[in-house]
Amino acid sequence: MRKYIIKRILISVVILFFVSFIIYTLMRCLPTSYIENMARQKSMQPGSKSFEEWMAQLARDYGMNTGIVAGFFTWLKNAVQLNFGQSWFYTVDVVQKFNETIWISFTMGAIAFFFEIIIAIPLGILAATKQYSKTDYIISVIALAGISLPTFFLTSLLKLIFSVKLGWFDLFGLVGRNYLQLSAWGQFLDKANHLILPILTLIIISIGSLMRYTRTNMLEVLNADYIRTARAKGLSERKVIYHHAFRNTLIPLVTIIGGSLPGLFSGALFTETVFAIDGIGYTSYQAMVAGDIPFSMFYMAFLAVLTLLGNLIADVLYAVVDPRVRIA
Repeated sequence: MRKYIIKRILISVVILFFVSFIIYTLMRCLPTSYIENMARQKSMQPGSKSFEEWMAQLARDYGMNTGIVAGFFTWLKNAVQLNFGQSWFYTVDVVQKFNETIWISFTMGAIAFFFEIIIAIPLGILAATKQYSKTDYIISVIALAGISLPTFFLTSLLKLIFSVKLGWFDLFGLVGRNYLQLSAWGQFLDKANHLILPILTLIIISIGSLMRYTRTNMLEVLNADYIRTARAKGLSERKVIYHHAFRNTLIPLVTIIGGSLPGLFSGALFTETVFAIDGIGYTSYQAMVAGDIPFSMFYMAFLAVLTLLGNLIADVLYAVVDPRVRIA
């Protein structure tokens, strides 16, 4: 196991190198750039230098006067030293801006992920064990609705019902207008109140696919020969389902759950935008649109590391949930 993990880590380092290079190349090849926009704005000021002169000066100032390969290795050298530079668009340190916005997105994603697991998996199992019944049809309709509903439509619908019609929650924002006058506990409750609708949105749009995935894999396992043998031996239905069938359903579920690790930190662009929450999803989107290479490189490399880590964790967990799996 130790050799396997070390081997996977070394392979992941190589993959991360090429992924980072591809991301940097794409950022440098965008149709427009932060430097170009800055040069255009400065050249339009009265008595200013020409656009070409500003481009040359800003390219030198921001280190963009070198080729893509040389620029990438300069970024990589600084990144290895944990120096990710300053965000061009937000004009603060990249790590500082990331730290300011990541935790609200992580809180929303982690809570939504927890409820996704405890809702989707049991309902998927229930739908599989009651195939073609009314329960199965109801759960399937709920799952398909969660998969099909666009995020912007669902958020607008929830805001219309719970904010406009019922008045239970504010329309947008992370805190209320009286937030500073509240006690520490009151401030916590105020933030929690503002996060209910965004988290509810994330839960609804995420449970559908996991529910259907669980149902499909559970049905496949329930039709296996060893399940019929277990039933023929007189085992209770509960033991057949939750001891024999569910354990073999865990392998594909571990793949899904392991792949969900980057999603906890990637943020939810549409949800954060509609509810006016400055999470990492909306922040990174703004940085990418503006051509902010330092922040975008750090954010995308961070997600790449999480993706590789999630795949490694999933592979290791295979041996935990299924004794038949042997890693050589």
